Amino acid sequence: MAQNPLTSGADTPIPTIERVGVIGAGQMGSGIVQAMAQAGYDVFLSDVDEAAAQKGLDKVKKNLDRAVQRGKLDENAKQAALDKITIGVDYEIFDNCELVIEAATENEEIKRKILKALVPHMKPGAIIATNTSSISITRLASITDRPGRFMGMHFMNPVPVMKLVELIRGIATDEDTFQAVRDVTLALNKTPAVAEDFPAFIVNRILLPMINEAVYVLYEGVGGVESIDTAMRLGANHPMGPLELADFIGLDTCLAVMHVLYDGLADSKYRPCPLLVKYVEAGWVGRKAGRGFYDYSSEKPVPTR
Repeated sequence: MAQNPLTSGADTPIPTIERVGVIGAGQMGSGIVQAMAQAGYDVFLSDVDEAAAQKGLDKVKKNLDRAVQRGKLDENAKQAALDKITIGVDYEIFDNCELVIEAATENEEIKRKILKALVPHMKPGAIIATNTSSISITRLASITDRPGRFMGMHFMNPVPVMKLVELIRGIATDEDTFQAVRDVTLALNKTPAVAEDFPAFIVNRILLPMINEAVYVLYEGVGGVESIDTAMRLGANHPMGPLELADFIGLDTCLAVMHVLYDGLADSKYRPCPLLVKYVEAGWVGRKAGRGFYDYSSEKPVPTR
């Protein structure tokens, strides 16, 4: 008998969350995996192929090794965390998970395809969370069989270091789901901030327009890359300049969020800067590409403008 997409799992108590799935082994996904494993959860990581999943696991190992070298972790704790992680390419590895977090690229079509493929492998009562930094939770939840068991869980980058997690309910998210996800957030030693389901939520609603404005300042010739970043580091006491931060986030992700804001709020103040668009079209998307507003081909990043 087909399940009712509006109520699937809603009448099933949420099981104790012990096993957590993560879809996407990139910068965010691997960071979530590390945080979960260090908190004692059994973690199951999936990506498009074995090589991508292994690359994500290698990132976790590298981060844990660095923590050991800095005296923040001992070898036993490191090994205990690694022993908690299982990688794979098939969503069947999520069959017994009580919580699965989608952490794929910030592209709604990709996320929709992932969620549709995931649903058949979710047990009744299990929760789906998305790490989207801007896309409507309600809209993503509507394509699953359990909108009541769906919500946003937006981690900050780098996940093992940053303390904040934005928690976003969709219109159908039930209270038990919210409380269960909040409890997981606290178990990770993170601080939850509750946001409403508006485009880009809280952090990116404020942060990305600032970055976009910094790109406009560069585009209009008001200042160069180094001057803009120096001005904001020393003049506003920011730990990282906005253009340096954009490179760290990924210019493609910055542009995607600006499109969500511009399309969702219909306000010209959110129009992406043409220079940001041009850099993304050129493939100059920041650190991960070796070039953005800085050139990362040498030991020290060099401003490109």
